[in-house]
Amino acid sequence: MFDVHEAFVVDRRVRRLAALLSQAPPQNASVLDVGCGSGEVLAEIVRLRPDLAGEAKGIDVLIRPETMLPIEYFDGTTIPYPDKSFDVVTFVDVLHHTEDPLVLLKEARRVARTQVLVKDHVNEGSIDRLTLRFMDWVGNARHGVNLPYNYLSRAEWYRVISDAGLEVRDWRGRLDMYPPPARWVFDRGLHMVATLTPSH
Repeated sequence: MFDVHEAFVVDRRVRRLAALLSQAPPQNASVLDVGCGSGEVLAEIVRLRPDLAGEAKGIDVLIRPETMLPIEYFDGTTIPYPDKSFDVVTFVDVLHHTEDPLVLLKEARRVARTQVLVKDHVNEGSIDRLTLRFMDWVGNARHGVNLPYNYLSRAEWYRVISDAGLEVRDWRGRLDMYPPPARWVFDRGLHMVATLTPSH
């Protein structure tokens, strides 16, 4: 199962997410990817947007043996940089691994000068939750990633984002990350990419 996931899902997911996320940052922006894993998505973003290569960094609670770029450790709660250290802070399938996504969104609001980019899941019912739990387990269990399965509905996302002092400038669903027929099961509105900006 894991080999099939690697062969048919991972590379396509990385390319698709990088294509979406690379559109948002302003020219020559500095980017911090929080919970970046092996750094594949950030590395692909930089490949698509060479102007971002000057200051693109990753942090994670687990440092994997092989990474695509240098990654620093952080405790999963406090982003280890001063206020307004980066133009853009990104979370790619990270916040549903936390007990309370508001904590890290507030940290991102503190550290980011212009944007917070979030790729995560949307849970609108029991079928969505079961599907997301399966996807999460296949993609992350073998890496030792924390799996609280903390999926939010769109309404809950908007509330948490607002509580963090951010507002939604762009929201995209149905990201086309999977080939058919997997798309009909694993895409179907379960994913989103949101561009957030400070609300005050």
